[in-house]
Amino acid sequence: MSLLHVLRRAAAACRATWPAWLLAACLLSAVLAPSIAFAQAAPAVPAVPAASPAQPLPSVEVGNIGNQPVSLPLQVLALMTGITLLPAALLGLTAFTRIIIVLGLLRQALGTGQTPSNQVLLALALFLTSMVMMPVFDQAWTAGIAPYLDDQLDFRAAWAAASEPFRGFMLAQVRETDLMTFAGLSNSGPYATPQDVPFGVLAASFLTSELKTAFEIAFLIYIPFVIIDLVVASVLMSMGMMMLSPMLISAPFKILLFVLVDGWVLVVGSLAASFNPV
Repeated sequence: MSLLHVLRRAAAACRATWPAWLLAACLLSAVLAPSIAFAQAAPAVPAVPAASPAQPLPSVEVGNIGNQPVSLPLQVLALMTGITLLPAALLGLTAFTRIIIVLGLLRQALGTGQTPSNQVLLALALFLTSMVMMPVFDQAWTAGIAPYLDDQLDFRAAWAAASEPFRGFMLAQVRETDLMTFAGLSNSGPYATPQDVPFGVLAASFLTSELKTAFEIAFLIYIPFVIIDLVVASVLMSMGMMMLSPMLISAPFKILLFVLVDGWVLVVGSLAASFNPV
């Protein structure tokens, strides 16, 4: 039986009870519903682009180790590994160690707790380090880094030229006893000229020398504040106020003394002048 006969029988059965317009709407929806549903379900067919000839990927070679080429991912990996060593270089090869230790011990001598905060002390130490090390950075850039970027030197020659200003700065600050100690530990001494000192021995002896110098400067800074603490403690003991903390009374006097003598300028200026010229 065809679809047309079915529709006719349904129309004859419903003609007596349904209005004509409602019957026409039902018949139209019954006829068009399958086609509308099919049109919604059918996915849109994308246009197929014209086939283009396959092109091989370029071979990227940006460096060589010996006679073997080094690819770009390996060089990026080596660069990221070198970046992780920058904090160690900042601590061990520059004036940062002496400056941050002295500033930290100065805060303890003042008895102000965490004021100034660590961030403020680090910022001050970094700016002072950059000011002290700026001539060394300029010499390293002029002698090694700039010629390497201009393809005038290879990496090994550029590394030797750029590290020479840092060697001169560290040799000017290092103590002979520390240098001989690490030379004996490494079984590489004595040395005929400063250029014969291995870089690792020089860096280790420079770091220990900076620690000793920083503690010597901090000891001199501590003396006036310790005297104030002793005077305040003696006065409180003589007055019978043994339950009162001397630090509570001496802290304002220490801050007042430090401000009256313009202590920050004196400390920063003394730290910058404490480094031996290259």
